Amino acid sequence: MAIVEVKSAAFEEEVLKSSIPVLVDFWAPWCGPCKALTPIVHKLADELVGKAKVVSVNVDESPDIAAKYSIMSIPTLLVFVGGTVHEQLVGLVQKDKILDKLNKHI
Repeated sequence: MAIVEVKSAAFEEEVLKSSIPVLVDFWAPWCGPCKALTPIVHKLADELVGKAKVVSVNVDESPDIAAKYSIMSIPTLLVFVGGTVHEQLVGLVQKDKILDKLNKHI
């Protein structure tokens, strides 16, 4: 499953109103650790089809979303359940650590 690139207009529909947990990847094209995390996030998207949704937010294109959720450094991963943030991971993290946070909500 492809990761959905979400901009401000679609954030509420794709993330806040989702009936399943959503992993949101906050990133930017100039961010080295973000580029290193991308393959891990893509792998998770493939593995979690039907259980969780994976979306990405480019903080340069959607600074309002980044500000709303106090994203101070990237990459940052947030796990949304029922429209609320339940988990947060900052920096380049391993797939197992991301799954540990996500599996609590699946």
